[in-house]
Amino acid sequence: MLLKKITYQSEVKINEETILLKLRKAKERGHTKLDWLDSWHTFSFDSYYDPAYMHYGDIRVINDDIVAPEGGFPTHAHSNMEILTYVLEGELAHKDSLGNGSSIKPGELQYMCAGTGIKHSEFNPSSENLVRLLQIWIVPNKEGPNPHYEQKAFDIKNGGGLKLIASPDGRENTIAINQDVYLYAAKLNAKEKVQHKLANNRKIWLQMAEGHLECNKTEMFGGDGAAIKDTSLINLQSLTQSHLLLFDLPS
Repeated sequence: MLLKKITYQSEVKINEETILLKLRKAKERGHTKLDWLDSWHTFSFDSYYDPAYMHYGDIRVINDDIVAPEGGFPTHAHSNMEILTYVLEGELAHKDSLGNGSSIKPGELQYMCAGTGIKHSEFNPSSENLVRLLQIWIVPNKEGPNPHYEQKAFDIKNGGGLKLIASPDGRENTIAINQDVYLYAAKLNAKEKVQHKLANNRKIWLQMAEGHLECNKTEMFGGDGAAIKDTSLINLQSLTQSHLLLFDLPS
């Protein structure tokens, strides 16, 4: 599969440091609308194709999905992909060919290492309420591991700063994934400021779930994403209550 790099089109000057930042506005994403699913695609997915947004580093998919009551994804197969599901609202039921059956709620992260192959289904068990989730696919650093399933709850507090929830080595009781990617979640209060330091040769994808903030002087709203590189520091200032995911990955 040919993967095309994102072209950075904006520069932000902070303390004489030039930072490259590409804003992916929510309304510019791909969109799939079915009777049971309303899905926005940050990167090319299924019938949505944008050669400028095939991936970002090892992040292949970020889908912002709203599933109607009693709707869901029927049983389907995956292989050689790291799949993370982060529920924002409601509850998502899961069943797979490994015999796992679970319910994923806000504050929990579900992980499937598809490896040599796995089949699963996901559906909204509620007859009244929507479920909203971010589904993330990350290209693994090796092919053919045994399929694996894991689910963990994390204490992601309002005003609690960035919380590490997935990592390559499972540090800090996070979910260990087969890739050099560190995933953080945060719920920021209005006027809260947070910084994230980058090691050399690292870059960031920031995905806004909800709210309004400034990232290195660039405004972002719910559904927006940003590719950021050539900096050692990410400065976030939330202007309202905000909910976000931050991916730290190799440049």
